[in-house]
Amino acid sequence: MYIKNIKLYNFRNYEQEKIELNKEINIFYGDNAQGKTNILEAVFLCAIGKSFRANKEKELIKLSEKNAIVEIEYQKEDRNGIIKIEISDKKNIYLNNIKQKKISEILGNLNVVMFSPDDIEILKAGPAKRRRFLNVMISQLRPKYIYIMNMYSKTLEQRNNYLRQIKLENKNKELLEIWDEKLSEYGNYIYNYRKEFIEKIRKKINFIHKNITQNKEEIEIKYITDCENINQYKNNLKKSWDIDINRGYTSKGIHRDDLEFKINGRQVNIYGSQGQNRTVILSLKLSELQIIYEEIGEYPILLLDDFMSELDSKRQINFLKNINNTQVLITCTQQFTIDNKMCKTFNINQGKVEKII
Repeated sequence: MYIKNIKLYNFRNYEQEKIELNKEINIFYGDNAQGKTNILEAVFLCAIGKSFRANKEKELIKLSEKNAIVEIEYQKEDRNGIIKIEISDKKNIYLNNIKQKKISEILGNLNVVMFSPDDIEILKAGPAKRRRFLNVMISQLRPKYIYIMNMYSKTLEQRNNYLRQIKLENKNKELLEIWDEKLSEYGNYIYNYRKEFIEKIRKKINFIHKNITQNKEEIEIKYITDCENINQYKNNLKKSWDIDINRGYTSKGIHRDDLEFKINGRQVNIYGSQGQNRTVILSLKLSELQIIYEEIGEYPILLLDDFMSELDSKRQINFLKNINNTQVLITCTQQFTIDNKMCKTFNINQGKVEKII
């Protein structure tokens, strides 16, 4: 799998660009705030249907413009394709020039693994970051997952609204069972998807992490949930009725799940060094890459944002030398090359792309 070209129109700080890529290493270098990460964001947008950093999609439109377009032409072993996303007052998604009704209809066509400095937040920040990591990975391989997630979110919102109505308007508390039934049904689907993929990560990450740390560290992952089956789910929801009514929101459920990472038995986000935290993230992302490969028989596109700041020069080169059969897009501040790798280098300056090599 590889991207042939990327077309940008009024996207972030780009007015109009067409970027032709090669099948191996593509390096985008330049000073900070010139638009390097915007290119990776465009790829991520076409793969997942959402930005990895914008809170509102209108942020993706160039200042003083009314709409933005991103188009990516890609090649897989069995087919080629074009994904186009138009953003204005609403978002329109096209697959091979056919308009799609839902984001889930483009998921799985272009698979990506993203690595950026902000990924350290998967460990350091709250559970929402860790759930998001899982959600992005699973949705690429199980497009139905995002539909179920959306249905769960809608049901959760309705239940929360009714909790407030019980408190403020004395609505019938027993009717909560209607939402509890649907919430536990959707939640159980989500739990099973997550459990499946956490097991896949476990099988990969320990081997990968031992190799990176020369067998000095053993990594453990624990899935923290109180929703392992539908009956348990419904019982937990019912037990928390009074608490939830008082608070006005649902305190139990799959939306509270978490992941815990340990190195040699110690929780890494509390006791781990900065280097250990970064190594765990690298192991996690490489596990994701391997899982996608085993699922679809092709390596995903690897997106490395500000890659040079994450590893020393020796580890940078060794890491890239060991990435085979994978198209890589790298952003960095300095130009570099890699022996025995086909590299294409671009200089990014104020939203302009200049091919160097």
